[in-house]
Amino acid sequence: MSIFSSIMGKIFGHHDSATAAQPGSATQPSSTTAGAPAAPATAAPAPAQSTPPQQPVDVEAVLTQMQSSHSEQLNWRTSIVDLMKLLGLDSSLSARKELAAELHYSGNTEDSAAMNMWLHKQVMQKLAENGGKVPDDLK
Repeated sequence: MSIFSSIMGKIFGHHDSATAAQPGSATQPSSTTAGAPAAPATAAPAPAQSTPPQQPVDVEAVLTQMQSSHSEQLNWRTSIVDLMKLLGLDSSLSARKELAAELHYSGNTEDSAAMNMWLHKQVMQKLAENGGKVPDDLK
């Protein structure tokens, strides 16, 4: 799994589990009743990460909620390192270089400050392109 896919999974998956727990949320109703057999295997839902969510995920709200329950104060709004830490992902330089390669960074990966700023902006833009609602000041 790519690092960006992991980022999407953590944010969009966190959103899915939060909305599934809320009454009246848009979750699929169960098609089974007491004593009825389960739906056939051909009716299996598509994998969560192959398609964007049906409703836009409020990325800022999800990350703010995650930050509120995190023990360390992280600046995820501007720092790719802190964003990755908040999501529980490896934020090492080698992981960030791998993410840069995934996202087709053409700059010098030895200039980590420039690469980090580019990565944060790209990740936010890619989240928006894949069904995330990202405020303009984060793109």
